Amino acid sequence: MASVRASLARVFRPFWRWYQRNYLAVLVLTAGVFLLQLFHLYWLFTDVVLERITGRSFFGQGAIAQAVGTSSLIADYLEVPTLISASLLYVNELRKRFSWRPLGYLFMLNTQWAHILWITDEVVVEAFAGPGAGLQWHHAVAWGAILVDFLEVPVIIDTLRRVWAERNEITRRMSSRMGSTTPATFPATKL
Repeated sequence: MASVRASLARVFRPFWRWYQRNYLAVLVLTAGVFLLQLFHLYWLFTDVVLERITGRSFFGQGAIAQAVGTSSLIADYLEVPTLISASLLYVNELRKRFSWRPLGYLFMLNTQWAHILWITDEVVVEAFAGPGAGLQWHHAVAWGAILVDFLEVPVIIDTLRRVWAERNEITRRMSSRMGSTTPATFPATKL
């Protein structure tokens, strides 16, 4: 077992070195793409959940709703790379030292695979549409899929917290790449 672990460590060592050098870029990119997921969650809550509870959709119409829908569609296409990228944030943290918090975030994040591969948004919408609307899934399964979608929220908040905590270093690196000699600094705050 120890030799397998040592072999795996040797194989992945170049990747983790690259990852550490590019950690801030990966973090900012992951948080930015994760923010798109909020449009999807907004649609899911206002158009699916509230309609199921109240009988009325609160998802608007017109240009704003179309923009939210487009952002939600983009988020859906970027969901797999985002899940992988965010998972690597927590695997990297667990690699350094074990903690239950990153393990919990990793679990919440990776429950999305069941949602992506099994109970898609279309299945949830059809399950709530009533009889004669295609496949009939049990409503509890549909609610479970919605819950799984919202398990991303704590992970989104954590990635944003990490970006906030690293904001001075991010600004310093951006300034140095643009040729500025006096990077902006922000007051230290503990999150």
